[in-house]
Amino acid sequence: MLGLIIFGVLLLGGAAYRFMTARTKTLQGRIAAIEADTESAKTRTDAEKAAEKAAKRARDAAAVVALGFVAEADLDTEQGQPVAPERTAAVAAVRSGDWEAGAVYVAAAGRDWEERWQRVRALAEVAAEDDAWLLAWRAAYPSDPTAALVDADTAVRVAWNVRGSQAGSRTTQEQFRLFHELLVKAQSRAHEAQRLADPADPVPYMVEQPIAQGLGYPHDQYGTLWAEITGRDPKILTAHTTALQYWCEKWRGSHELALAFARGSAASGAPGELLSLLPLVAYVEQELHDEELAPETFFKEPGVRAAVDAALADLGAADPADRRAVRLRHVLAWLLFWQDRDAEAVEQFQVIDGYIGALPWYYAGSPKGRYLYARDWAVLATAGDGT
Repeated sequence: MLGLIIFGVLLLGGAAYRFMTARTKTLQGRIAAIEADTESAKTRTDAEKAAEKAAKRARDAAAVVALGFVAEADLDTEQGQPVAPERTAAVAAVRSGDWEAGAVYVAAAGRDWEERWQRVRALAEVAAEDDAWLLAWRAAYPSDPTAALVDADTAVRVAWNVRGSQAGSRTTQEQFRLFHELLVKAQSRAHEAQRLADPADPVPYMVEQPIAQGLGYPHDQYGTLWAEITGRDPKILTAHTTALQYWCEKWRGSHELALAFARGSAASGAPGELLSLLPLVAYVEQELHDEELAPETFFKEPGVRAAVDAALADLGAADPADRRAVRLRHVLAWLLFWQDRDAEAVEQFQVIDGYIGALPWYYAGSPKGRYLYARDWAVLATAGDGT
């Protein structure tokens, strides 16, 4: 009898267990369903928010384009301004093998050393891809100073192309090895160009600047090179901006050394000579490489604002036809945007718009994204003010 009672209790207990288990599983299922519905609703909400943001961006972009600015698809990320017709013709000629046209193109710059540098660089960029025409030029006139100069700068371009534009942490050891090897060869060619050059020409020494940067010349050695350049022409803007890179923390100096050099360069320039660009570049470099700095506060600091004001005055005194001025306009547009001086920023965007192959835009992973973020904000903010 006792056994029957125990058996009955076990049966009832098993039934109760099965009931409670089934109930628990049902509740768990309902909870899981509720959670799934909640997550689905959240996902839908996130998707809706993303769609709303995308729609707003599209409306804002259309509004800016309607005001006469260039659409995103039409922005040129290679050039900072329209290419001069003379350059286009010279590049086409040398690509076809006509090195004599290239020689004439460089010679036409005369003793405008900044222009001579720009023209040599244009030909070197072509030769870095295909140098058959340059080899023919050098074979025909082995002692031609311009051919030697283009040859030296081509060697520099090839070396830097091998290294790439990524940060050191993203550059392979093999890239660094080849980079160093090619720069040593470029150094030899630069020294040859210096020996053949007009004694007044600083450009062969400017060609050595990126070599010094890549090989890591000690400060005193770089100072000697800098003296060779400035002794021939102390005001070449490209020479100054290239030297500033050497003095930056990311290369061979520090934020303090870079800013000191930049301020010295700016102080040496007369109104309209555009050397006021240097401090602005130094501030952009510092903000980019110092993780503790935020652009919305750093670029509003008194020293930066004063540098921007000085640059605006310098730009106002410059020759309107000076093609170097656009380099200053690009940086001014960026800093004025961060300083909430939207109307002044728009004045710069109106001039540079369409061509964004310049600092600070190419420092971003998405140059178009950085440019449009600043331009569209400033344009819409200004339009909203009715100004």
